[in-house]
Amino acid sequence: MKLQELLTSIQSCTKIIGLNEVEIFGITDDSRKVKPGDLFVAVKGNGFDGHQFIQIAIEKGAAAILCESVNDSISTTQIIIENTQSQLLPLALRFFGNPEKSLKLVGVTGTNGKTTVSTLIHDLLRGLGYKAGLIGTVSKRIGSEELESKLTTPGAIELANDLTRMAAAGCSHVIMEVSSHALKQNRVKGLDFSVAVFTNLTRDHLDYHKTVEDYVASKQYLFNSLSSESVAIVNADDEYSEKMISKTQATVWEVSLQKGSGAVVLKNDAEGLQIDLDGMHLNSPLSGIFNAYNIIQAYLACVALGVNQHGLALTLETCKGAVGRLEKIKLDVSNSYPFVFIDYAHTPDALENVSKTLKGIQEAGQKLVIVFGCGGNRDSGKRPIMAEIAEKYATKIIITSDNPRFESAEFILDEIEKGFSETANFERITDRKHAIESVIKESTKDDLILIAGKGHETYQEVEGIRYPMDDKLIATNALLQKYTQQEELTEKERF
Repeated sequence: MKLQELLTSIQSCTKIIGLNEVEIFGITDDSRKVKPGDLFVAVKGNGFDGHQFIQIAIEKGAAAILCESVNDSISTTQIIIENTQSQLLPLALRFFGNPEKSLKLVGVTGTNGKTTVSTLIHDLLRGLGYKAGLIGTVSKRIGSEELESKLTTPGAIELANDLTRMAAAGCSHVIMEVSSHALKQNRVKGLDFSVAVFTNLTRDHLDYHKTVEDYVASKQYLFNSLSSESVAIVNADDEYSEKMISKTQATVWEVSLQKGSGAVVLKNDAEGLQIDLDGMHLNSPLSGIFNAYNIIQAYLACVALGVNQHGLALTLETCKGAVGRLEKIKLDVSNSYPFVFIDYAHTPDALENVSKTLKGIQEAGQKLVIVFGCGGNRDSGKRPIMAEIAEKYATKIIITSDNPRFESAEFILDEIEKGFSETANFERITDRKHAIESVIKESTKDDLILIAGKGHETYQEVEGIRYPMDDKLIATNALLQKYTQQEELTEKERF
């Protein structure tokens, strides 16, 4: 593609130095990935500045440089604009032929529930015969292909490539989890969302945003950018919902279980949920009031896309939600083992929701055991808060390591401990694998066990290295071992 044609996607260009008829064969903002003929986009990021690597990009064969200031020491074509990061996605989309124009986009944002809502929308559409793509925390799904996801919302160039592949695979819809980081960094700028969903907002990512106000403003950008032809679906029971939609041009659909909006939970137990939504009965195998919001918002998102409501209600009954979100670990061989749930809850609000859900289905005589930790190099203020929440609901608590990253796991546990009262029934087992195995080994068939914090993740990050660590696999093996030992004891008793 000619550089001049590519630059039609840029809203404003301060200056072009050099030839604008240069042929461009690729786009990258990573100097390590530059190939001959590429356009190198120098982006000022969080803790780095791509302008420092312009010379490296040129040495690797970059045909042109998009940057924010003139570099007099180079002869390569330079395009000067005010904010390169904000124009990266429009450039990449133009280079790939604007695949987004053939897709209906659904964006889901919020602190908790993004993955479940996105997965439900995707599975509902697929279940009804639509070809849909999914971009989120757990994975990317392009048709029948599932790929590893490294970020909740990919970088601009990767995102443009993903959308291109989805369009080529025949997808008509794409559902995206849209993170606050992506919104603040303009990673989705230029996309026209048909539907946007706001789940909720609680304390999270303050290591990056520094203030709640900045966190809220970043989330709000998604709704500010919607057109008058879009639909915004918001959780009206969340205190930030009015802020989210205060400047939107979209049609707003509010979801409430508290304000008489026509949504009523008829049943909520270990078997699942039954919801009456304006006379339409929605049945789901998911449990918990927080999942009631997720289910309603996913259902309404599909309605906003023009999908048949009765078909949605029938398909919903088979949708199991996202991996690692209050996921029950089941063995087919026996019922004489504890109920074990894996959940991604790593914020105070998420831990409160999932703990409250399990407390709600806890039967007389059952103990609720919670295993959790907190990640390193993240908001440390939530650590004692999560201890208080666990103590409020659990019969017993095990605190353990999560992703320590570059912090001491022992120090993180020290900070968690500060939130416990003097009478708290907790144990400290730093090794996460040992903590999970120990809890299951000592459990009875009447226990409810929640292993929180990592959910779908299959690694533990320590000092920049990701080591294998899969809560679901560890718990499943521990349950199998417990069952095998029980069978061996039963066999001995017979003789």
